[in-house]
Amino acid sequence: MLFSLASIGCAFAPSLPWLLLGRTFQGLGGAAIMSVQPALVRAIYPRNMLGRGLGFNTTVVATLARRRPVDRCRAALDHFVPILFAVYAPLGIISFVLSERYLPHTTHTHRPFDVISAIMSGLTFGLLIFGIDGMAHGHQRPVIATELILAIVLGTMFVWRQKTLADPMMPIDVFKRPIFSLSITAAMCTFSRRAWPSSACPFYFHTVLGRSASDTGILLTAWPLALASVAPIAGRLADRHHAGVLGAIGLTFMTTGLVLTALLPADPSSANIMWRLVLCGAGFGIFASPNNRLMMNAVPRERSGSAGGIIATARTLGQTVGAALVALVFSLFDFSSGGAVDAARAAIWLAAGFAATALVVGSLRLRH
Repeated sequence: MLFSLASIGCAFAPSLPWLLLGRTFQGLGGAAIMSVQPALVRAIYPRNMLGRGLGFNTTVVATLARRRPVDRCRAALDHFVPILFAVYAPLGIISFVLSERYLPHTTHTHRPFDVISAIMSGLTFGLLIFGIDGMAHGHQRPVIATELILAIVLGTMFVWRQKTLADPMMPIDVFKRPIFSLSITAAMCTFSRRAWPSSACPFYFHTVLGRSASDTGILLTAWPLALASVAPIAGRLADRHHAGVLGAIGLTFMTTGLVLTALLPADPSSANIMWRLVLCGAGFGIFASPNNRLMMNAVPRERSGSAGGIIATARTLGQTVGAALVALVFSLFDFSSGGAVDAARAAIWLAAGFAATALVVGSLRLRH
């Protein structure tokens, strides 16, 4: 409901500051939605079907997260931006009514909300992202250094505070479980890699390869379609087979697909591009559902909400840091002298590096 009301506020925002305020409340509502999703799936599905439920959830996310390049609808955006915000309001209200009627009202414990920890967490991640983004945009070095140092100090204080609280906002003790800590690290690496298909990939196809906006949109569809098709199957397999092995197979496919994309010829055909993206999307689909199943089963049921919050934090932080790193890579090349091709390929290699790191970390789970 908060997300719906904030969307209405964004639609009728009279100025940029009011729009930013509305977007802030959208973020608060979105954080609550993302955090409880895995816990709700765990509450609905029995243990032997948890992978199937998470696979369905991954399919929905992959299907609805698909967006066409902004270039194609830039003219429409000038006139219909309020509608793009307002459309979420009725969808949110419908979701609220359905949730109240059909979703289980799970048992929960009453814990006070730790405002201080929330502020420390937000400042830690915000300063880290601003520091990386500042390097990409040529900000003054003392400012960048101050932001990164403050992020490290606040992050250290945040972790220390969580250890001293009886009811911490982020339960640090769950990271002592090797399966959970390795799985969340692998997940964060893959989320960082996702900055490439959302930002660098459209630039590569449209600007470097010279494809039209509509052709770029069609090419980009290959990744989420493959992901949405494979995720439910991977979820079912995770209920019967070793999720760590499935994750390693998926990450191998994804890393291979990214490397092959980086090695594309100068003028590739659409089919030559799409089968590589299908390999990437299918690989992530094979990895995502089993990995989520491992993370949720690695913590006690009463910690499901906390685990979901950690997963949502890793997803948001990974995607944002990944996007900042892509911007940093682009800043290292001179586009006026034909550096666009090298910049795009460097971004692809960066994504492949994240995927390969996730493969190495994820494979360590096979020992446990």
